[in-house]
Amino acid sequence: MTAPSSDFLRILTERGFIHQCSDMQGLDALAAKGGVVAYVGYDCTAPSLHVGHLLSIMMLHWMQATGAGKPITLMGGGTTRVGDPSGRDETRKILSIDDINANKDALKGVFAKLLTFGEGKTDAIMPDNAEWLTRLNYIEMLRDIGRHFSVNRMMTMDSVRMRLEREQELSFIEFNYMILQSYDFVELARRYGTNLQMGGSDQWGNIVTGVDLGRRMGTHQLYALTCPLLTTSSGAKMGKTAAGAVWLNADMLSNYDYWQFWRNTEDGDVARFLKLFTLLPMAEIDRLAALQGAEINEAKKVLATEATALVRGRDVAEAAAATAKKTFEQGALGDDLPVVTVPAAELASGIGVLSLFVRAGLVASNGEARRQVQGGGLKLNDETVTDAQAVVTEKALRDGVAKLSFGRKKHVLVKAG
Repeated sequence: MTAPSSDFLRILTERGFIHQCSDMQGLDALAAKGGVVAYVGYDCTAPSLHVGHLLSIMMLHWMQATGAGKPITLMGGGTTRVGDPSGRDETRKILSIDDINANKDALKGVFAKLLTFGEGKTDAIMPDNAEWLTRLNYIEMLRDIGRHFSVNRMMTMDSVRMRLEREQELSFIEFNYMILQSYDFVELARRYGTNLQMGGSDQWGNIVTGVDLGRRMGTHQLYALTCPLLTTSSGAKMGKTAAGAVWLNADMLSNYDYWQFWRNTEDGDVARFLKLFTLLPMAEIDRLAALQGAEINEAKKVLATEATALVRGRDVAEAAAATAKKTFEQGALGDDLPVVTVPAAELASGIGVLSLFVRAGLVASNGEARRQVQGGGLKLNDETVTDAQAVVTEKALRDGVAKLSFGRKKHVLVKAG
């Protein structure tokens, strides 16, 4: 199609948010006149969302910022009781109602960082699908909603098909998740005039099933829009580290570690992540993306600070950046951390990571270093060392030094001599 006429879809397109859309032209026309009412659902499976959820939150942000319509952050107080099978090989743990409610309360704060809530036309709202799902009568649901679903078609959806192909058990309660999510779309259309559901590409089947259910149950026209499920340039799942998920809430992951996650972005991902996870104008992103060699580290620092500022606040982001600068920049070391010098020629050819920790005096032997790697006790530049066979080269140096850590309190800086 031609370039979108609405600022909303134009921004999403140029920044790389769009993976699939059920009717781009129809949605574009709706957005151009400010008529979109879009929702994203968030189940309450943990006390915090993680970086993977940021894409859909940013989509809601840009919709509101461009005046395209009203965002809805739907809390899954009802669907969490069932468990979404999408992208999983095993059944999700069934949580107690108290745990679900506690998680729901803990999740709410992050949305206020990126969306404006209130009573205005484009102000965001946050309903909970427990309001209607927990009141459904089973027999009435089967007659009024279930009759519109084809089991044949449901079996072809990725969330079901992939589980069966891998010969992993799919419980009956999980099989019903698609029906409940589809009904959410219909209920939100009736209550709030919702006409768009957004989510990750793994939700495409569930979302378009909701569009179809709306048509069968007589709602206005509904639309589907998904963003890509991101992987890094090396093929790793975005938002995952050796230590686990990258949580958005500060009580789940420290501000400094959150900043460092973005600072450790692979070179090939910097431009893409600047577009997706910051509010920087495209001209500035293009300038940063053009940096080469060692200068790309400056772009990574900008990414880390801007991405952290979005979720944790500007003051927090700048404090984390200052801490990193003090730790890594040689001129600011003072007496804070010991420094070990390794011959430049040795770093150029590479030195085994176990030997480097021994030379730094953090462990007594290669055997002890290997045991610490197995237990997740060693870090290089604040990233957990997971490969005992890894080789450290001059590429690990940042501003002339690399940081080795044993546990939380023992740190040594390595520089080339």
